[in-house]
Order: sequence, then structure tokens, then C-alpha cells
Amino acid sequence: MFGDFFDKLKSGLSKTKNNFTDKINDVLKLTVTIDDDLYDELEEILITADIGMETSMYIIDKLKEKIKEEKVKDPALVTDCLKKVIVEILGDKKSTLTPEKTPETILVIGVNGVGKTTSIGKMAAKLKKDNYKVVLAAADTFRAAAIDQLEVWSKRANVDLIRHQEGSDPAAVVFDGIQAAKARKSDVLICDTAGRLHNKKNLMDELGKISRVLEREFSESNRKTLLVLDGTTGQNAVIQAKQFMEVCNVDGIILTKLDGTAKGGVVISIKHSLGIPVELIGVGEGIDDLQEFDPEQFVDALF
Repeated sequence: MFGDFFDKLKSGLSKTKNNFTDKINDVLKLTVTIDDDLYDELEEILITADIGMETSMYIIDKLKEKIKEEKVKDPALVTDCLKKVIVEILGDKKSTLTPEKTPETILVIGVNGVGKTTSIGKMAAKLKKDNYKVVLAAADTFRAAAIDQLEVWSKRANVDLIRHQEGSDPAAVVFDGIQAAKARKSDVLICDTAGRLHNKKNLMDELGKISRVLEREFSESNRKTLLVLDGTTGQNAVIQAKQFMEVCNVDGIILTKLDGTAKGGVVISIKHSLGIPVELIGVGEGIDDLQEFDPEQFVDALF
């Protein structure tokens, strides 16, 4: 099982690896001495892998310190030092979807098109497989398609769905979701939400209202808010995350579509510039392809 998991991660990150690790290896093969020219070339590779200017500069500074500290003279050993630096940024804490305590409410936010509904479906399937009782609330009432898509996923994952008509009050859907979760003694309630970032005021009001309903009706539940970002958008994902953070508290990131991009380096940038952990990563289309994020495994797969 672990092998499959790692192989899937490795093949999912293959485009990033080609854009990042392979280029680093090519540079190091031709390098005789570790000097400023080498650091400049490495920094350029990091920036083009969508790690972002600020994070790339930080990595290079840390790399210089580590190379000095470990008295590394051989360019072939630079990769190991770089791996250590990246793991230090990402932290060694493996994320888990397993609830800290039940009942738990997961509020899922993110703009349309990032893979929000799909991520909710895959989370529900994983929790169900681990014998948790799950209820989904289709509180993205802004789009009929989002409600219908969530229905398809709820059937696929074999979990209950609470839905209203398009245009209904999202907080009312969440209210009914809470009542259903209580009545059915569910472990996890996952709420989809609309992601209209271009109208921050509306989004803020909506999330505020949902938050108040959860506080009032389900204060005993352990609450977390996960933001879904599209990995293929690279540094734009970081900008989007900052905008959502102005509107609400974000506990963790779900980064989707990493298998379709050479910009997987954005994982490092998110952790460094936002200080929010990446909780789940999407490395394929399948129902099992949303993986819990393990920093060391991620770096191993990347290198």
C-alpha cells in the first residue's frame, strides 16, 4: 500500500520534478566549485519552479548556511543539503484527515473551478472508508451545478447529502446539515461554500453567517476551515490564499491538480509565505488520489 501511495505521488509530481530537480542535477553535474554563480543558477531554477522570489531567496540563504555548517565542498552533496532545507521549511508533521475529536465540522472554501466539490467527495470517501459517518451540506447554493456535482459525489462515496434549491440561503443549508448530523449521530459534517472572491463583502457576510450558525447550533463540534487551491496556478494560488485569509481564518490548504503541473514547488511557497500547512494534495483523477500531505515523502518524491 505504501509503495502504491509513494509511486502515485512520484508520478503525480513528475512534471515538477522535470522542471525542478532534473535541472538542479544538470547544473550540479557541470559544477566544479560551490560559489555565487552556482547559487544564482539554483535560485533561478527555484523561481521558475514557481517557488516564488521571496521563498527562493530564503531557501538559498539557508542552503548557504547549511553548506557552511556541514563543511560541504563537493557539489554532488548540495542536493542533500537542499532537501534538508526544504524539509525544514515544510516541517516534519504529517497531516491527517482523521478527526482530532468527533463530531467535527469541515468548512471548505475556495473559488469555483479549483476542484472544491471533487475534493469534498474524495474526503468523504476516505473518511467513510475509515468507518466515519459523514454528512455533506451543499451550501454553495449560488450554482445549481455545484449542488448536482456534490450529489453525484455523495452517491459515489455513499454518504448523506443535505441540499436545498439553487439560490437558497447557504446558512440555512448548514443549519439543516447540523440537524441531520446530530440526528444521525454523524462523526463529520463537511460543508461546501460558494467562492465568489470578486465580491469579498458578500463572501465575508456569507461565511460570517455560516460561522454564527455553527457556533450557535453545533458548538460542541471540532471546527476547521480548509481552503482549496489549484496547483496549476502556481504563485496565483498564494495570492488567492492571501485574499481568503483577509476574509476568514484558514486552518489548512488542499492543493489540487499537482499531477497536471510543473509548478508543484508552490507547496513550499505556501508554507513559507503563509505559514499555513498543506493538509491534502491532489495527484490524480481517481477517488483515492487526494493524499494526506507528508513533507518528507513529498521531498523524497520530488528528488
